[in-house]
Amino acid sequence: RDNTAAFTVTVRAPLEKRAFPQQLSRCSIALYHKRVYSKDSISGKSNMSVDQATLDKLEAGFKKLQDAKDCKSLLKKYLTKEIFDKLKTRKTAMGATLLDVIQSGVENLDSGVGVYAPDAESYTVFADLFNPVIEDYHGGFKPTDRHPPTDFGDLSTLLNVDPDNKYVVSTRVRCGRSLQGYPFNPCLTEAQYKEMEEKVSSALKGLTGELKGTYYPLTGMDKKTQQQLIDDHFLFKEGDRFLQAANACRYWPTGRGIFHNDNKTFLVWVNEEDHLRIISMQQGGDLKQVFSRMVNGVKEIEKKLPFSRDDRLGFLTFCPTNLGTTIRASVHIKLPKLAADKAKLDSIAAKYNLQVRGTRGEHTESEGGVYDISNKRRMGLTEYQAVREMQDGIQELIKLEQAA
Repeated sequence: RDNTAAFTVTVRAPLEKRAFPQQLSRCSIALYHKRVYSKDSISGKSNMSVDQATLDKLEAGFKKLQDAKDCKSLLKKYLTKEIFDKLKTRKTAMGATLLDVIQSGVENLDSGVGVYAPDAESYTVFADLFNPVIEDYHGGFKPTDRHPPTDFGDLSTLLNVDPDNKYVVSTRVRCGRSLQGYPFNPCLTEAQYKEMEEKVSSALKGLTGELKGTYYPLTGMDKKTQQQLIDDHFLFKEGDRFLQAANACRYWPTGRGIFHNDNKTFLVWVNEEDHLRIISMQQGGDLKQVFSRMVNGVKEIEKKLPFSRDDRLGFLTFCPTNLGTTIRASVHIKLPKLAADKAKLDSIAAKYNLQVRGTRGEHTESEGGVYDISNKRRMGLTEYQAVREMQDGIQELIKLEQAA
């Protein structure tokens, strides 16, 4: 039976025009066919081969990368011709190809990294590309290395990084979590989005004490409320061009929402870039209080929802920059003297494994001299170490600002 030939030609056609049940995503259709046909996902040997249209797009994308002399992404750095030829015919059990991994970086040549994992298996199937990217970004985390067990450490050793409130405007610590049994955004069906939202919102509504709050689905939320939450840095908006190009915004806003406690110091983003983003934030520099609240929230949610964790890579996420601890501890901080020379600020921050971003996060500019500065390393160290690295680095930056 020539079912496979017919399937491979049609799999990338617009799904809305096809009569698949429950608006199945392309990855899910591939998973259905995988049950019928044998597959060796690691070697890429499969009756469900990569179709010619995808291969053509891959070849064009690879050429575009090679021709882009100004492109400095890790994708371009590590996707050599040899690696490209080795991986271009591979496919995961859910149907993800190399095109799904690299298309955002191909479309956005100003990407810093340029790769995403459409499902958990992609980290294995496309390891020849992901491993060097991970090693480069995460400070030498080698393919033979294993991420340490979860350890939130002794919270009493953390402190307020700016007790005089002269420099730090606010402090925020977040982590990402993926639910077991579900792929990442590009492979989720509309039905799965709804199912996940139901499970997650139910768990969040059961939180008590300081964490007690309200869940707001994006579906049906009026524009005024939505924009106010975005301006307050409480809510996410539909994915930027990097996420859009990675197919992370399908069926928007179905399944997406925000939970926040009554004080708006504890938030959970549902189905933004990752299944869950668990966030603790408040004005000022009290890192101890902020991190303690996040840890409490993670532990409470984990009692009700099973998280996806890999023995080698730690907690799994859509973007490889967030693997491992998934912890991003950041401050909004004013450093006018150091910031007078942005290149120098970046250089100093890098010495302390810190990353400097604009006021509203990645790919934005500073507003009013306020920068978002966070830990860069998330892998190969514990949660406590990641947060402590940020604490120590910010204290050093403040000392340098005072001495400038």
